[in-house]
Amino acid sequence: MPEPTTLSYLIVAALLFVMGTVGVMVRRNPLIMFMCIELMLNAVNLSFVALARELTDINGQSIVFFVLVVAAAEVVVGLGIIVAIMRNRSSLSADDMAELAG
Repeated sequence: MPEPTTLSYLIVAALLFVMGTVGVMVRRNPLIMFMCIELMLNAVNLSFVALARELTDINGQSIVFFVLVVAAAEVVVGLGIIVAIMRNRSSLSADDMAELAG
């Protein structure tokens, strides 16, 4: 079985990114939107790793490490806010989040 090329990894990353973008634009549930943003981050990470492997350079993988750390912090803060808001309301939409602006 032939080894996948960098182009195939980049195609998969592009498809994942497009799926995440469509999910953010179409869905109104903040939790689903949040998961779609995470999908987009993972697509970018996949492209970083694929290109780092192609160029035999460790910098792309180092960037992925920092992106994962920032994504983990984002999940903790973002999910905490979303869950706290969802406890007080029976349903939640992204349009309702505009009320948080004050």
